[in-house]
Amino acid sequence: MNNYEVKIDVSEIYELLGSFMVHITKKWLPNLDIGAQWSADAEAGMPPDMQQRFLEAAEWPFLDFDALYALVIEREADEDIPAFLDRLLTEPAERLLERISPQLPLLTQGDMSRIQRDYTPLLKSWYTYYFKNIREALLPLIEEDAAEKLELLQKMDASALVEYASGGLVVETPLDLKTVILFPTVHNRPMNTYCFYQNVLLIQYPVDVPEPDEDEPPTVLLRMTRALAMPDRLKLLRYVADQPRSLLEMERDLGQPAEALKHHMVLLRTAGLLRTYIGEQSNEKFSIRPDGASELQMFLESYLRL
Repeated sequence: MNNYEVKIDVSEIYELLGSFMVHITKKWLPNLDIGAQWSADAEAGMPPDMQQRFLEAAEWPFLDFDALYALVIEREADEDIPAFLDRLLTEPAERLLERISPQLPLLTQGDMSRIQRDYTPLLKSWYTYYFKNIREALLPLIEEDAAEKLELLQKMDASALVEYASGGLVVETPLDLKTVILFPTVHNRPMNTYCFYQNVLLIQYPVDVPEPDEDEPPTVLLRMTRALAMPDRLKLLRYVADQPRSLLEMERDLGQPAEALKHHMVLLRTAGLLRTYIGEQSNEKFSIRPDGASELQMFLESYLRL
């Protein structure tokens, strides 16, 4: 029995922030459908001084994004990107802190002032030089996917919907968790990310996008076949087939270093072949995702027209 509610939240502001975060941090770039070259191409037309500021921002605390995402959660109703960024620039830091302090009680006003001062100009530049040019193409994708998930929420158990949307996240419920917020994005596909706040879990999940050419193997099928192309990854799946295992257990029993295992798990997770059990202690465990095996057969048969 779930003791939390699930909400589907959709806004172009999430997409702006997600694309900005990936570009700044370069996290996950090699594993994204959009391609590693995307980040360089997106920045190519910007002035050199702006590119330098983006480079400097890569050294700022990654936890700053927890505060930025919390500000998106607490945005004004029907606020679009320009309105959000204008308010982020002009609203007093103490008022911004009031909005999100229930979820981030350790965040100080000094932190909030720094985040407001440093990130708002960069987000405005990112919007002006990059995001504004692609927003119209992305909005229908995230809005249609959110509408689909909202409809499914009326028919599915909340935990089942979370796992389905995220491709394998299983929430091991903390006692104080009251709300799980799911929001769709395109740039992060096929990755999903999550953040625990005081009593809210925010989960970004990737939307399905149309395949450009029906004669080419679908991206999801390619992810699966590539993930299964190495014996070590097949052995890892077999190892977690009977019960959830932690990274420490994998190191001990499979005799592989943590970095190699993490690389294997990223590929298996993004292919939808692993369940990831998450809780407050950040002690993730992993098991096989049975739906992944059936999806592999379905996509393969569909492509081969069997």
